[in-house]
Amino acid sequence: MHESRPVGTRIDLHDVAKRYQIGGTEVTALDGVTLHVDEAAFVVILGPSGSGKTTLLNIMGALDTPTSGSVRVADTDLSSASSRERAAFRRRSVSFIFQSFNLFPGLTAVENVQFGADAARREDARGRSAEALELVGLGERQRHFPHQLSGGEQQRVAIARALATGNPIMLADEPTGELDFRTGVQILEVLADQARAGMTVLVVTHNREISRVADRVIELSSGQIVSDGPPSGGKAEIGQLQW
Repeated sequence: MHESRPVGTRIDLHDVAKRYQIGGTEVTALDGVTLHVDEAAFVVILGPSGSGKTTLLNIMGALDTPTSGSVRVADTDLSSASSRERAAFRRRSVSFIFQSFNLFPGLTAVENVQFGADAARREDARGRSAEALELVGLGERQRHFPHQLSGGEQQRVAIARALATGNPIMLADEPTGELDFRTGVQILEVLADQARAGMTVLVVTHNREISRVADRVIELSSGQIVSDGPPSGGKAEIGQLQW
């Protein structure tokens, strides 16, 4: 990117639980999750729908708070942080890639990306945004509006917006879900490159094949970690993936 990438950031969770009240029923999304994520890591959080993986991602990114337990990212205790402190933390530390693209329909692709760089208060936001679109293969689509782009192209704009912030943590919720295989592989290569350059990258997915290229796979089921370690069978090259 346009300026040196920031170094990734440690993430520590201890005995984290998240419970919701739905009507008269209490639903447990996370149940006693403890984990540590190192700097400059490419981590996949794997699990089926309803396993708690998106809730875990949102708690790491200070979009949500745990019902109990502690969450510390670098020197910030997110468990006790105020809403203002959590917002400041997100602005300076976290880039999100959501399942829903969250693009502004009245802005062009480059303007949507620049919105993220501006929010993170990066210098030369326009230049960073153009470079990010080039990275995801949309350099020639900068002036197109979201309605002029396919679903996969809109997802790549959302990914470029996250890249342009230059924040040290990237949290991606099913980033290849709307992409064809070829483009999905391209995006995984971009994310892996960010981790190699020092960023802390966490990818939520239900696709076990994608987990093969991670440094570490954290598998969730019913809100609990059921396995945590390198990919089963060893780490694969991105070019070996099939889905």
